[in-house]
Amino acid sequence: MDDTKIMLDEKDMPRKWLNILPDLPRPLDPPLSPQTLKPAAPEDFAVLFPMELIKQEMSTEPEIPIPEEVLDLLGMYRPTPLFRAKRLEALLKTPAKIYYKYEGVSPPGSHKPNTAIAQAYYNKKEGVKRIATETGAGQWGSALSMACQMMGLECTVYMVKASYDQKPYRHIMMETWGANVIPSPSETTQAGQKILAENPDHPGSLGLAISEAVEDAATTEGTKYSLGSVLNFVLLHQTIIGLEVKKQLEKVGDYPDVIYGCVGGGSSFGGMAIPFVKDKLAGKEIRLVAVEPTSCPTLTKGVYAYDYGDTAMMAPVVKMYTLGHDFVPAPIHAGGLRYHGDSPLLCLLYDEGIIEAEAYHQNACFDAAVQFARTEGIIPAPEASHAIKAVFDEAVRCREAGEEKTILFNLTGHGYFDLAAYSDYLAGKLVDYELSDEKIKETLVNLPKV
Repeated sequence: MDDTKIMLDEKDMPRKWLNILPDLPRPLDPPLSPQTLKPAAPEDFAVLFPMELIKQEMSTEPEIPIPEEVLDLLGMYRPTPLFRAKRLEALLKTPAKIYYKYEGVSPPGSHKPNTAIAQAYYNKKEGVKRIATETGAGQWGSALSMACQMMGLECTVYMVKASYDQKPYRHIMMETWGANVIPSPSETTQAGQKILAENPDHPGSLGLAISEAVEDAATTEGTKYSLGSVLNFVLLHQTIIGLEVKKQLEKVGDYPDVIYGCVGGGSSFGGMAIPFVKDKLAGKEIRLVAVEPTSCPTLTKGVYAYDYGDTAMMAPVVKMYTLGHDFVPAPIHAGGLRYHGDSPLLCLLYDEGIIEAEAYHQNACFDAAVQFARTEGIIPAPEASHAIKAVFDEAVRCREAGEEKTILFNLTGHGYFDLAAYSDYLAGKLVDYELSDEKIKETLVNLPKV
């Protein structure tokens, strides 16, 4: 019988992160200062990040060693298991093999601690006392809250108000780990006050929560800012996922024909895909597909342009596929996918045709997630349900064509704090949102004039 779960020993955990920057087909466009719109120097970011992370953001080293202190904490839950989804294959009557990497075994229940632990470590090493951050669905805020507690740092989390209200147990989780969780927009910052003055019922957005966290860090002594996605060093830390997968598939003599992952800022998909991007750039045949919501179709409908990373125009300006920093996404339950932009690194790969993108409505994704739960047992996070829906479609195409492909996806986390969303789905209350071309044109008018 083929193995259902493919495990690695702790001693097999990767000791180095993989840096794809030296292998890109062209260099990334430089980040710009939000004040001058001129190329930013490393010291321009020092108010927000510790210098070691800034160096990693711009490094051209092909590999970067993982500090022993970070490895020790990662070892609480890594290596994570790789599952063969046999029951799902049977349900779909597909000749394809379906594998999923399950990151929900971490204490906060997602892939996010892979970078949260590293970022907390480098901040502590530089003498930082407190970290401010934002969170959408709450997975990132939970991970950083835990990491800060373990490193002896204070943590303040600005949580998108729509998610704060939808997912109360997420902020209770963060508070249990000692974090101060503030629904965004808030009266705590000037950015929040400005938005509330215009619209007291504003549902919040990741771009706005980023603005509040950046303002907090930039104006408070002993505080730095931490980001759970988008940046190069975040995707660097997440490559431990794909590096483990390669070892696990080698154990069973397999290799993926196609990889799917959900995309908001890009950390989970990037972490899974980047080690395989390196293979593809070297000539290996493999498809790498990012999956996003139709309500926030950054890659599939956005424009490739310089834009601010946040609503208040305080964060660095980067070249990415964007819907405009003024964009306020619909309050879908996949809060981690409600971001107007995307990782500049992944955007370059998409622009070069190295990765692909698809978009789905949330009802179709929840339908796939429920079927997955009823066959594989794990209730997926709403974000990951987008990848699952794409896997379903691929498996059906294989059935119809009689193709024996190997399909791989990243199950980024569990949905046990998202049961209210599943309740809405089961009761037929979920609303599908599709962003119109007219609305996109409206949100793109204020792009920076670069």
